[in-house]
Amino acid sequence: MSEVGRAQLRAWRWPYLLLSATAIIALLAVAMSGAAVVPVTVLGTLAITGLSLYLAVPRRAVPNPSETIQPVQGAGSLPEAAREIFECIDDPLLVLDLAGRVIFANRTSQMLVGAEAERKRISAVLRTPEVLEAVERVLAGGDPETVVFSVPVPVQHHYEANIARTSSPVVLVRIRDLTAMRRAEELRADFVANASHELRTPLAAVTGFIDTLRGHAKDDREARERFLEIMSVEAGRMRRLIDDLLSLTRIELNEHNPPAGEVDVVTIVREAAAALGPLAQSDRIGIKIAPHDALPVVGDRDELTQVFQNLIHNAIKYGREGSEVRVRFGRTPTPTKREGAGQVFVAVEDEGEGIPREAIPRLTERFYRVDVKRSRERGGTGLGLAIVKHIVNRHQGRLQIESTPGTGSIFTVSLPATPATRVYPG
Repeated sequence: MSEVGRAQLRAWRWPYLLLSATAIIALLAVAMSGAAVVPVTVLGTLAITGLSLYLAVPRRAVPNPSETIQPVQGAGSLPEAAREIFECIDDPLLVLDLAGRVIFANRTSQMLVGAEAERKRISAVLRTPEVLEAVERVLAGGDPETVVFSVPVPVQHHYEANIARTSSPVVLVRIRDLTAMRRAEELRADFVANASHELRTPLAAVTGFIDTLRGHAKDDREARERFLEIMSVEAGRMRRLIDDLLSLTRIELNEHNPPAGEVDVVTIVREAAAALGPLAQSDRIGIKIAPHDALPVVGDRDELTQVFQNLIHNAIKYGREGSEVRVRFGRTPTPTKREGAGQVFVAVEDEGEGIPREAIPRLTERFYRVDVKRSRERGGTGLGLAIVKHIVNRHQGRLQIESTPGTGSIFTVSLPATPATRVYPG
């Protein structure tokens, strides 16, 4: 029987029950009154027939054996070998049956769908409309699809879902995290925009003064001297920017290769402070370095010199006139001997205006400045702390920034100590 025929049969189910009930009520009325308007046998036949037909008709369609859909697979139906292979995939992976239920979710996918995703419908564990719509189309026999989507909370992530149906038959949903790639693209675009902007400004100034000196100011000695001085400052700014860009590129290329040399960080800090002494004196800022014995660390002398020159220079640049920059040293023990040598730290503290809390996470971004005008006036390129971060990363160290608005800031660099300076508690 076709589905239409079965539907028509079901439509008569309740009328059969009504016919049987009417016949039974009539029988009761005859029994109470004793007057048989309709023969009792007729009423009894109608009651029994109606009830029998009601019970005989199914409540819902009974599928024809030739039309029966294969039962959906349960979570345990995926072969164990396949589960082991899928667990080795680094990307989140979901396997769905033809009813849209999750029959397998690897461990990597738990960050997206939770730990109890199996046996649930995909719509209950992944609340992304564009992905669910693509899954429905593939389940209906459509071609494989690729969907790009974003998850805004708790931190925005970008993903790409590849959805395809196999001959098993199951549907595979593989999800790739595109967040790092998107972030790299954004940083690259920001870098190009910022670098071109930083170079365009001094270049425009130099070009403008050249045109002026060639024109009406070519015989004005006083203007010529003033313009040449400004041109020298702007050219120096471009030179520093290019030097910092080249330095940053070189450091990034070698960031995955940690240094193997041994240097005394106390000596490096003292030499960096001595080189910046004239600048500090011109701003009436004192540099006080705490006394300490030699602290050998694993590192590259030139790169660590650049780190502490940048940090001390920033402390001078953003410190108040007549204030003091303090540098202190220390050792951080490790919990167990198996964790190797301890850490040596160097803290550079200024007495400046401080840094707003919301700006601290962005300080090591390329070209980010809290005070753009002051940074440019003092010759800053916006790359100093980015260079510090990458050098510290290459040295397998850590940069920590603390600041209290109105009081000052502390930049602390921690570096791996050499075996000679290992410190263990107890």
